[in-house]
Amino acid sequence: MIHFLSHILVQLQALVVPLSFGKGIDSTTLLSIVWNPDKVAFTVFGHPIVWYAIMWVVGLALAYLVVMKLYKDQHLPDEKFDPLFIYCFVGILLGARLGHCLFYERAYFMANPLEMFLPMKHLADGSWKFTGYAGLASHGGTLGLMIALWFYVRKYKVNLMRVLDNIAIATPITACFIRLGNLMNSEIVGKPTDSALGFIFVQNHENFARHPGQLYEALFYLLLFPIGLWLYKRYKTKVGTGYFFGWVLTCIFAFRFFVEFLKEVQEPWELSMVETIGLNQGQMLSIPFVVLGLYCWLGGKYCKKLGEQPTQNKP
Repeated sequence: MIHFLSHILVQLQALVVPLSFGKGIDSTTLLSIVWNPDKVAFTVFGHPIVWYAIMWVVGLALAYLVVMKLYKDQHLPDEKFDPLFIYCFVGILLGARLGHCLFYERAYFMANPLEMFLPMKHLADGSWKFTGYAGLASHGGTLGLMIALWFYVRKYKVNLMRVLDNIAIATPITACFIRLGNLMNSEIVGKPTDSALGFIFVQNHENFARHPGQLYEALFYLLLFPIGLWLYKRYKTKVGTGYFFGWVLTCIFAFRFFVEFLKEVQEPWELSMVETIGLNQGQMLSIPFVVLGLYCWLGGKYCKKLGEQPTQNKP
């Protein structure tokens, strides 16, 4: 344990270094932050454990604990909670992976369909290289989660809107840690900036500062989480109406829409989209989720049909 903690302290020292100590750095960005973390947190029997994976596990584990508490508070039986996160995990992972492959790199993965499902890349010499699942899309993960929960409620006879509301309350904390994982990977970076908030992503072989878009999102989601818990305590009787699901969906994807203006496109082909309509793929994908979120948040007719009466507190 002492060795692990000392390793963490060494990593933290390396994460944030005043730019004035850097070499070959643009003098106009002296107030920015050099960002150069080791992607590997530690090794287990010679196998590297990366920060990105740790952040995913921590985010999902915290959501698990939050939803477990909500289920108990609403007197939902344990046998209906126990299988919930299997559905969630499979739905999120499969949806996020397929979402990235189909929304961002469709041409490549249509030509290499096995790579959608295998954590490996087929090299030009015919060999395979383990890469992990390099490419996960939040829009796909959200859609995959919603589909998985639909199967869950059909099997376990729980109200759909109640489950969506409970999962939504816990979602921001998971989203926060996933974006911190992106930050540790120096990926999903922002546009160049001369702001003191700028990060120089050394691992991307750059000597100028960019907006840390991942950090902006992580901080917003971190703020959203306690607000959601406060709303739950204040409007607990609205669980099961789609109110919390709609609120979280609207807030997350509305923020995502606007923060994309500060971020670089994820794939080169998006540049022509930005030049044509002024929006990138992430923004276009966010719009339907914002619309759905507003519909549920404001109590759309179909939500009322699927949901419960706001005076109820049990399924």
